Amino acid sequence: MKISLALLVLLLAAAWTGSQGKSFRSSRLTCCSKEMFLRRKIPDSRIQSYLHTAPSCSHRAVLVKLQKGMVCVNPEERWFQEYLRKQKRPNSTST
Repeated sequence: MKISLALLVLLLAAAWTGSQGKSFRSSRLTCCSKEMFLRRKIPDSRIQSYLHTAPSCSHRAVLVKLQKGMVCVNPEERWFQEYLRKQKRPNSTST
């Protein structure tokens, strides 16, 4: 009985610390350091999605998801602002 209780406590502790570590890692991934910013334009066709970083991050950024991973972009970049404008336009047929 004592062994079962001790085992249960260990399993609960492992599950709790595992979930805490996961949330720490995910919060780290949602912020960008100055060195992580991509300075060149990304073609629209390569952008799968984007996510603004949390207000608590030291640098305001957008995480852009590409096929091969995520990159950090300055949301004020002119090419990114143009990309956002294109996304807001109603769908039009391309030629």
